Amino acid sequence: MKKLGLVGLGAFGRLIVKHMTPYADIVAFDPSPQAEAFARQNGIAFGTLAEVAQADYVVIATPVEKIRDAVRALRPHLRPGTVVMDVASVKVLPARILQEELPADVDVVCTHPLFGPQSAKDGLAGLRVVVCPLRGDHADKVTAFLSSTLDLKVIVTTPEEHDREMAAVQGLTHMIAKVMVEMEPLPQKLTTRSFDLLMQVVEMVRYDSPELFLAIQRDNPFSADVRSKFFAKADALRDYLDSSDAQS
Repeated sequence: MKKLGLVGLGAFGRLIVKHMTPYADIVAFDPSPQAEAFARQNGIAFGTLAEVAQADYVVIATPVEKIRDAVRALRPHLRPGTVVMDVASVKVLPARILQEELPADVDVVCTHPLFGPQSAKDGLAGLRVVVCPLRGDHADKVTAFLSSTLDLKVIVTTPEEHDREMAAVQGLTHMIAKVMVEMEPLPQKLTTRSFDLLMQVVEMVRYDSPELFLAIQRDNPFSADVRSKFFAKADALRDYLDSSDAQS
């Protein structure tokens, strides 16, 4: 990658900076007051959206609800052949936005790194990333870079298949972890291995933003069905336990 444009310097945008600085000249944009100081401290250029759009690859690392606005702001400045990517936790909605809003001569590759700052604190090697090729011929180059250079395990799939599986994988995980956080303080001394593993899950998602949680639950078209099944099973288990208590 020659030049990488980055829209968004939140938690994941900063993770991108950490791991991509050795491989590309990065120019970033983020309207938050702290963003320019972060860019300066990390030796990357901080520019306008028009300057970001001039990069060979442009990565949108904003919350899902801000992707359309970001794409519309970038659109007038993009060059033919530019590759636009996202890193959102859902794929059907961002894929639709990118295909609807971007010019036909711009390539589109959707991605979802199946990790975050907490799970990647010890490095990227062996972690998984989803790639959804949508438009153009750059998906193979992106996949090769992620696999060979960053040592990630790449899973190529469609936005629909991604969201269908993530509705359970992420939807249930984040929902259960959120409930456990609300139940704190929880035991720390007399614990079992299974409880310790649950708490590891809690720690991995504890500091995720409210926007990420809502995106996983609200913007994935398959999440509502998974939630309904989960709560139905939980209600059935509660009824079973209440019935057992009544008989004792």
